[in-house]
Amino acid sequence: MNLAASPQTLKPEADQGTVRFSVEGAVARLVFDRPSARNAMTWRMYEEMAEALARIAADPAIRVAVLRGAGGKAFIAGTDIEQFRAFSTGQDGIAYEEKVDHYVSLLEQVQVPTVAVVEGWAAGGGMALANACDFRLATPGARFGVPIARTLGNCLSASNVQRLVATLGLSVVRRMLLAAEMPTAEEMPTGYVAIHAPDTIDAALEELCARIAGNAPLTVRVTKQMLRRLAHDTHAPDADLVREIYGSADFHEGVEAFLAKRTPEWRGR
Repeated sequence: MNLAASPQTLKPEADQGTVRFSVEGAVARLVFDRPSARNAMTWRMYEEMAEALARIAADPAIRVAVLRGAGGKAFIAGTDIEQFRAFSTGQDGIAYEEKVDHYVSLLEQVQVPTVAVVEGWAAGGGMALANACDFRLATPGARFGVPIARTLGNCLSASNVQRLVATLGLSVVRRMLLAAEMPTAEEMPTGYVAIHAPDTIDAALEELCARIAGNAPLTVRVTKQMLRRLAHDTHAPDADLVREIYGSADFHEGVEAFLAKRTPEWRGR
């Protein structure tokens, strides 16, 4: 499905926030728009994100997706705390964590590379979503973490803890979860986030998107799948992915273009 270049709002409802979705060329953009609450996620916003991700999956022209918070003050400051008032038993927590895990998994499984732009805070659910992206760009002083040990007194599911450990390492996750620290972008592990000044981050984002969009789409998609498999199983099978690439028209185009010293024309098949 091809989408117009102008932003499209999915099921707008002011008090619930919204996710604005647009496509410009090969780049899809999701803007989490609830700045009055630092873009804290409501269930409607999670569902709108899922709808946007489904549209990305249906459009083969999209090569990269950008996630960003509205207002420039926060990426996403967790999940709307008002939603927890209805909880009465521990089973409500099980259902909640499973629901959040579902939405984080949807983002994790998007076949195109994803880029989170973090200005201000990426906390709680926002940290989980930023962490599920393939790349993160941030302004100086942006903060990352899940300070629930000093705020709500809840916990994360094992799957979401595992995701954080896989990308950040055990020592950083201990600081975030046990000491409730919110490290700045400058304090995050090397390679986790690229830091850019507010007046240069947009240019850096466009440069990164153009670089990704210009790469062989099948190679990028298959490599994402392989990395995801290996994160859960170091002996994960790969024959289906290798077979798909080496049997593709793009692979043969790449070989011929390399030998002819010309730029390949990737078609994604």
